[in-house]
Amino acid sequence: MGDQPLEVAVQQAEQVAVQAQRKPSGPKFGFFWGTGRRKTAVARVRIKPGTGKFEVNGKGVDQFFNEIRDQNSAREPLRVTEQIGKWDVFANTNGGGFHGQADAIKLGLARALILANNEFEQALREHSLLSRDPRKKERKKFGRRAARRGFQFSKR
Repeated sequence: MGDQPLEVAVQQAEQVAVQAQRKPSGPKFGFFWGTGRRKTAVARVRIKPGTGKFEVNGKGVDQFFNEIRDQNSAREPLRVTEQIGKWDVFANTNGGGFHGQADAIKLGLARALILANNEFEQALREHSLLSRDPRKKERKKFGRRAARRGFQFSKR
């Protein structure tokens, strides 16, 4: 009799794990959502079928990112899946710098596209657009001037 609550708890935990693996079937509030991260930058990306509008923090992607590299990086999932001009993209991003934010938008957009159409997953995976870049800034250690840099040594 004492084992029954444990078995029930194990079954409930398995059900929660299975539900966590499932992807939502439809759009949430008319949008497909994706979250992307890179270094300390976080991007929340919403997409819906439309005319190709691309906004980042309320500005056009070309006005928000000055570097062409960052503009192309943010649009890359659309280019790979040949969906440029077919989706309206709205991204809110904060933290990090412009390059980190562009890569965070890239990951969030790729995740949102998969929710919209699961057939895009193979093309996005082939171009490594679904992998989060795990590199972060190394922390400063005590007794050092920076993460690895020690103090300058003077013999005399």
